[in-house]
Amino acid sequence: MTDGVKKIVVIGPESTGKSTLSAALAEELQTVWVAEYAREYLEQLNMPYTKDDLTEIAKGQLKQEDELAEQANRCLICDTDLHVIKVWSEAKYNSCDRYITEQIATRQYDMYLLTYIDTEWEDDPLREHPAPEERTYFYNIYRDIVQNSNLPWADIRGAHEERLKTALYAIKRHILL
Repeated sequence: MTDGVKKIVVIGPESTGKSTLSAALAEELQTVWVAEYAREYLEQLNMPYTKDDLTEIAKGQLKQEDELAEQANRCLICDTDLHVIKVWSEAKYNSCDRYITEQIATRQYDMYLLTYIDTEWEDDPLREHPAPEERTYFYNIYRDIVQNSNLPWADIRGAHEERLKTALYAIKRHILL
């Protein structure tokens, strides 16, 4: 039953510890988390992705989110949302599929945790923007998104334990009152 389940999105640039934080939060809060579907999709794709693939990734992300919301215990931790796919699409293709923007307009979330770029870059064939200025550029875009969301949000920085502590404090303050 998804009634009353609070959706918390972990958002930020590549290689900023979103998946690690999402898994740790789910464990601490005794709930489930939605992994970034793009990774699963792209690992199975035997060619470079296209703009149409981003729409399929968005559909897969939402499907997993809806399925896992049924299993959630009070909170659902989402390792990304469609804003990330929109930003990715606009950066690579200078546009975004209407399906993605429509879903962004209609999906409801309760809080954002914005991961900062103070983590070390980890090379990965699926990552595209390792330069510090690129990481800063994308962080600023995501910061604008969360600041304009009219939702509670927290800036998550530091080593893993500090990030987890900050995130848990923010969740308990804004979501699990």
